[in-house]
Amino acid sequence: MSGDDALRRVVRVHGRVQGVGFRWATAQEAERLGVAGTVRNLLDGTVEADVEGPAAEVASLVDWLGHGPPSARVARTEVTVRAPHAAPPSGFRVL
Repeated sequence: MSGDDALRRVVRVHGRVQGVGFRWATAQEAERLGVAGTVRNLLDGTVEADVEGPAAEVASLVDWLGHGPPSARVARTEVTVRAPHAAPPSGFRVL
């Protein structure tokens, strides 16, 4: 993937998304799609995913984050467009 083909999105997920395996399921889905980035719990009870990769795969993961795993109850998401990293990340990490 060249840097020109990459998209980056930061997604904040609200609802019952902590303590339900959301981060681990996100990492599994990101790896399945071939998307790089990170996912972490925030102190306010939300989850934040910073994802980067090919446009179609990033869009698929952003859509998936709108419902998450069966154990989660997503109320809403906030998607922020960010410029891709100068050196694209490799892999997906749970923070």
